Amino acid sequence: MVSPHRLRLFLLTVPSLVLAAPAANFVPTTDSNCNCFLTNLTSRSYFSHHKFFDFRELSQYVSVPDPINSQEGNANADVTSSYFSSVNWTSAWVIQNWDNSDKLGTPGVDATLLKVNSPNNIYIEKNADYARDRSSTYMTMRTVRHENFQSAAEFESLSKNYHFLSMRMKARTRGAPGAITSMFTYRPSPDGTLASLQESDLEVRTMDPRNKISYTNQPAYSEDGETNPKASENATVGRSSWDDWQYHRMDWTPGSSSWYVDGVLVASSTFQTPRDPSTVLFNVWSDGGSWSGNMTVGAEAYMQVQWIEMLYNKTDSDVGGGPNTNAAGSCKSVCSVDLGRTIGTPVLVSNGGQGGQACAAAKYGQCAGKTWNGCIACAGSAECKYQHDYYSQCL
Repeated sequence: MVSPHRLRLFLLTVPSLVLAAPAANFVPTTDSNCNCFLTNLTSRSYFSHHKFFDFRELSQYVSVPDPINSQEGNANADVTSSYFSSVNWTSAWVIQNWDNSDKLGTPGVDATLLKVNSPNNIYIEKNADYARDRSSTYMTMRTVRHENFQSAAEFESLSKNYHFLSMRMKARTRGAPGAITSMFTYRPSPDGTLASLQESDLEVRTMDPRNKISYTNQPAYSEDGETNPKASENATVGRSSWDDWQYHRMDWTPGSSSWYVDGVLVASSTFQTPRDPSTVLFNVWSDGGSWSGNMTVGAEAYMQVQWIEMLYNKTDSDVGGGPNTNAAGSCKSVCSVDLGRTIGTPVLVSNGGQGGQACAAAKYGQCAGKTWNGCIACAGSAECKYQHDYYSQCL
């Protein structure tokens, strides 16, 4: 496991000058060549693992199911395509089918509708605007207002032990007012009290203006129902609109939560930042309560997602020292998913010896490549010149 102390150690032992090199010098590599991943923007942090889920070219799985108009049918529905039973999906995510029947009518809960999560509401859909988006498909999560209940969509990580992460998605929210779309981390209260709950949220409310997004480190209110103004920030994201494609990012690091839209910091908080290993979740829902609002019967709302990316530390497999970790525990091979040309593909930015110091290849020597794990800097005045994906040379 990577502790906060070790995160700080990475920051001290890997020189920041590697970020000064132009992006053109960085050639794609693979996750297996990376000992840790350095993020950019206002707070640079190091993470140990990387996952990327791409829904942009899945035409073979396109299937848009009709809504199911019974509670039991929604809960018992099968997955909508074989993609959601593939190892790529099931090794990381679990689609939910629980309902809120045990919460309705209890003190402090203002939900007025039975909400039923359904595998039928998560599917791969064809993108009708491929020419603009360069994405032939995307994943859709749907919520539907039925006569006497609301069907919803939710999936969560198989692991409940993500401990610090940078979580990103390219997504948009569309549909009728009265719904919530969200990306968040969650750790339930071990003693049942609200105070010990740990949760960090990005939420779009479809009844809000299209340039407003809510960010919260839960709990946002006390046991007696009093709201805590320090917990939430309703950010206005300039001219950007959540009903068009946006690049959302949430960075959870020790003592801090930061949220970005299209690379711009829109909210940050050190109040009630999650502390312990957590689950990662995505959902689209409504329950007729004051937070979501109440949708009109027959109305639908959606979150459409082109891709999800996560940089993270602890999960069920301890991170620990591997073959690319030096004796001091610092990163030897440092990669970035922010400095390359291709979303989801890391580039090697530093691959030095003890302490992560960068080495330099001689003139005419190899300096980069998809499977290259040697020096990436060039000696003297030589520059690393791209030849093809598997070879760049100091010239």
